[in-house]
Amino acid sequence: MNFLFIHQCFATQFLHTSRALAEAGHRVVSISQGRKGKHKKPLQLIQREVYKTRKRKYPYLLERYGEAVANAEAVAGVLDRLTAQGFVPDLVIGHAAWGEMLYLRDVWPDRPLLGYFENFHGIQPGAMFDPEQTMDRDERIELRTSSAIDLISLNVIDRALAPTVCQRNSFPRIYWNKFDVIHEGVDTDSLRPNLNARVWVSDELSLSPQDEVLTYCSRSLEPHRGFLTFMRALPEVMRRRSKLHVVIVGRDDTSYSNPCTTHKNYREKMLEEVGKGLDMSRVHFFAGLKYHQYLALLQVSSAHVFLTHPFTLSWSLTEAMSLGCLIVGSRTPPVEEVITHGDNGFLVDFFDYQGLAAQLVDVLKNRAKLQPVRTSARETIVKRLDLRRICLPQHLRLYSRMLRIRR
Repeated sequence: MNFLFIHQCFATQFLHTSRALAEAGHRVVSISQGRKGKHKKPLQLIQREVYKTRKRKYPYLLERYGEAVANAEAVAGVLDRLTAQGFVPDLVIGHAAWGEMLYLRDVWPDRPLLGYFENFHGIQPGAMFDPEQTMDRDERIELRTSSAIDLISLNVIDRALAPTVCQRNSFPRIYWNKFDVIHEGVDTDSLRPNLNARVWVSDELSLSPQDEVLTYCSRSLEPHRGFLTFMRALPEVMRRRSKLHVVIVGRDDTSYSNPCTTHKNYREKMLEEVGKGLDMSRVHFFAGLKYHQYLALLQVSSAHVFLTHPFTLSWSLTEAMSLGCLIVGSRTPPVEEVITHGDNGFLVDFFDYQGLAAQLVDVLKNRAKLQPVRTSARETIVKRLDLRRICLPQHLRLYSRMLRIRR
């Protein structure tokens, strides 16, 4: 059968399902932005098509909506080319956030369409969550208007897919019955504890599970992922844990938050605010790590902090749980969906840096007694989000149901 995947940065959320279909002998085509060329391993069985947007002005549209329309037009052009080559998909699966799904029905009116929806971009309580990240009326108007991309896409596709209940619930309730909730899955066979792990944080210093290590990992060091709260908690934690090393991974840009207006970035802002209370010889910043280094870091972690606004559930949290990390997370819906306080991790108020410090001191002091919490964290992922045994079969069953849709 023929399957088409559409994602601006393919493969990401579609990595496992697209590869499984290709390895099963189906013809799989991807459409994404980028340069021409073949997919690298492990996606060499997938035909790659790319699109480039035309530089056009849409004076009546917001910038984000204009980009979405340009993406949709470019994707439609690729669909025309594929049709001319004799390729007509039995099922189309695409990420809806960037507008690429908007015009599929105008090219293939009768093909079943499955849209992946990560988070609703309209005004919702989470948009006003952080008092330090204020949003003026113009920004609220822009956010509300840009939500048209999601709403039009929801009316184009046949079924919608979200990875978690809280992400589905960010969309208007009227659309909930259109959603299937299936996580991308966690490779629990590969992501498992390793008592022999070791990670080098400098030429002179390496850390192992026998050391006391506090970890924080995010794509960007920004308020949206609780970086400010984490940094404000650090002086008290380090004062009370004299042998503790802190490893912080994340870029100095922003992925979801507004850029820092008072300093070059939020790292500099927080170091100015709390740096005098930190022993910087025990604080180690990395803009990024190779994946095997990142996994080793989590395997040596004594306690791992994950804080987030009401937003998407990061893969980094589910991977950390699979690796048996001792999690201290924020009491926000994405985290509460997988963490139960005292059972498989610990929860604190997102803004309560003093409460976070107290909780971290407690778990670090008692980490030898908390092995059952680590074990429970891994068991949660194995039982609910295992890639090969649970999530991938659920995705493939959904695809089978979609294939029976005929317009």
